Amino acid sequence: MAKLLYQGHGSYRFITNEGKVIYVDPYAGTGYNLIPDLVLITHEHFDHNHLELLSLGKSTKVIRSRDAHPGDDYLSFDYGWCKVQATPAMNVNHDPKVCVGFLLEFDGIKIYCAGDTSQTAFMSNTLPSLHLDYAFLPTDGIYNMSAEQAARCANLIKAKHSIPVHTDPHSLFSMDIAERFLPKEGRLILTPGESIDL
Repeated sequence: MAKLLYQGHGSYRFITNEGKVIYVDPYAGTGYNLIPDLVLITHEHFDHNHLELLSLGKSTKVIRSRDAHPGDDYLSFDYGWCKVQATPAMNVNHDPKVCVGFLLEFDGIKIYCAGDTSQTAFMSNTLPSLHLDYAFLPTDGIYNMSAEQAARCANLIKAKHSIPVHTDPHSLFSMDIAERFLPKEGRLILTPGESIDL
C-alpha cells in the first residue's frame, strides 16, 4: 500500500505501491534516508529546496518550479508510474512566475500539493472536477493564507482529505494553527514524523 510521511513544515514523502519514492519540498524533519525516484520543488525559498538532504540516484528526476513553469505554461510529466502536472501558486509573498503547485497521480491516487500560495482560480475552476483524494494546503497566515482561508479553499477543492501544512514558518508544526483549519469535511491533521497508508 502507498504511504505518506509528513516530515513537517511543507515537507513530505510518498512511497508508492511498488516502492517508488517521491519527496516534496525537502527541508524539514527526518526521513530523507531513502533514495528518491522523484523530487518536486515548488519554489526556491530556503525552506523548500534542500536537495542536499537527499542522496540522489542516477535515475532520480528533480522537477523544480522553473522546470515545471517556463514562461506562461504549466507543464506535465508522465513517468509511467506517476503523472505530474504543475499548477498555479501565488500570493503577495510568492511570485506566480517562479512558484508552482503540483498535481500527482500514482496507484490510482490523486493528490494536490499546493506549495506556498493563497486562493487561486485554479482551485475553484479545475480542481473540484478532478475528484482528488488528498490536498495539502499551507495555513501559516504570514507568508500564505491563514488556516481559515485555507479551509475555504478546501471547501472549493472538495478533496476527500485536506491536510494543513506550513502551519508555522518558525517551527516544524503548530497544532494550534492546524486545529483552526476547519473545512466542512475531510480534515486530516498529521504531525511531523507521522506516517499513514494512502
